[in-house]
Amino acid sequence: MAAMLGDGMPLEQWFFEMPVVTRVWTTATVLTGVLVQCQILTPFQLFYSFRAVFHKQQYWRLLSTFVYFGPLSLNLLFHIFFIQRYARMLEESAASVAHFSWLMAYAVISLLAIAPISNQAFLGTTLSSTLVYIWSRRNPDVRLSFLGLLTFKAPWLPWVLIAFNVVLHGHWPKDELCGIAVGHVWYFSNDIYPSTHGGHRPMDPPQWWMRLFERGVLAVPAPDSDIHAAALNRDVAAPAVPDVR
Repeated sequence: MAAMLGDGMPLEQWFFEMPVVTRVWTTATVLTGVLVQCQILTPFQLFYSFRAVFHKQQYWRLLSTFVYFGPLSLNLLFHIFFIQRYARMLEESAASVAHFSWLMAYAVISLLAIAPISNQAFLGTTLSSTLVYIWSRRNPDVRLSFLGLLTFKAPWLPWVLIAFNVVLHGHWPKDELCGIAVGHVWYFSNDIYPSTHGGHRPMDPPQWWMRLFERGVLAVPAPDSDIHAAALNRDVAAPAVPDVR
């Protein structure tokens, strides 16, 4: 449990040391879970529906679908662990807040576009799977442990989680598969394509987006470098999932 709440550091310190986008997502997830638990909100007010959004003008569903993982439970804690670990490491290793927020915008829009096809109402797990896939591909040498039973390198993490879901629930998790597909498009465009096309990076944020964060109301101090999380955590075996006893 200590590992899930910041490696034993005080909860307040752990929270405020999170980069801004991860902190906002984590906070929204916890608050939504609490409001549903207290019956102030219901899941029926939060799921994504094309008809509800674009015919009934319930535009909040475009975001609420990404922050609801269920009421207060061990499952919610599990998802918070994934957000604050893998989203945080991706954000900390990004070139700037603008770059990471552009990644989030790409993932959110892509998942909303394919949700009607894949018949998904809640997209938080899918978004988390997208970020886990990108992190895992960018950190090929990091070794992970699954429930303390299986040790493997980071690129296998998405597939280990899929196998775990198949064993646990008896079917292929389409949310995680969609997340992998969206994540692979981003990873290929940013990490593979530029090396074979003269450094051209088609998925970099446009200048107008960069200016929002550099001079506008969204301005936030950027990280000092754009190295991948592997360089920050190469000697640390990060757990794939919490080992709850």
